[in-house]
Amino acid sequence: MQCTLCPLACGADRETRAGACGVRGLTVAKYYLHPFEEPPVSHKNGSGTIFFGGCSLRCVFCQNYEVSRAQRGKQITPAELADIFRALEAMGADNINLVTPDHVSHLVWEALRMYRPRIPVVYNSGGYCRTEALEQIAPYIDIWLPDLKFVSPQLSARYTGRADYFAYASRAVSFMAQKTPVWSDDGKLLAGVIVRHLVLPGCTSDSLRVLDFLKETLPPGTPVSVMRQFTPTGDLTTFPELQRRITAREYRRVVDYALMCGFSPLYTQEKDSAQTAFIPDWEF
Repeated sequence: MQCTLCPLACGADRETRAGACGVRGLTVAKYYLHPFEEPPVSHKNGSGTIFFGGCSLRCVFCQNYEVSRAQRGKQITPAELADIFRALEAMGADNINLVTPDHVSHLVWEALRMYRPRIPVVYNSGGYCRTEALEQIAPYIDIWLPDLKFVSPQLSARYTGRADYFAYASRAVSFMAQKTPVWSDDGKLLAGVIVRHLVLPGCTSDSLRVLDFLKETLPPGTPVSVMRQFTPTGDLTTFPELQRRITAREYRRVVDYALMCGFSPLYTQEKDSAQTAFIPDWEF
């Protein structure tokens, strides 16, 4: 069966070989209670985070490079993934957080059909996905947590290898934004959407265009997260402009514009979020 799950539609028979995402089936690099998501996601006990191997994007700035390039991870079945859901629940996780699931959403869907967690399920996506795939898994998803990285096709082509990133991500975010928000009395997000945007060095003008799109698209009261955590990692020799962290002035420009747009809740990060200490240890 030729794979057309993600926008690349590479046509790989993933029963026999890896697709453009770098994997055949489900590969998990790590699962644990993650305390560093947005406050209503990590909440009190931590988000039960599962990092899937492989990715349809090729972000040169990826902090999870070894995982996204399928250099780390253990091959598992949907039934074993369902067991991981149970294990995270037993640890006291506030939710099940599926990180980079777009290229394996059909197999995650199988696992969720086997076992529906009793806690919210979070779909933590890079945004580069087809709405047809989202529609299949949507009945099992409580919280959408997508990135919206770029509007500019020039920037997305340079930094992710996908000039059509915004064409797909904008439709995906618009689809996810239809989810009705539900909050607990103590501030935990039980259902809804939070859209994230990572500010990159020298890219603040495009960041403002991202915020313009979100202002036009998201219902009032939809949380937005403006992230400051960019850390130069990996081989950036051909990307000299990314060989530094963002400045306070760059971040302030984007945050001030987000405030002017009226996003509330608006989640921001401190300067010390940009360090390698926050990159997980990938021992399974």
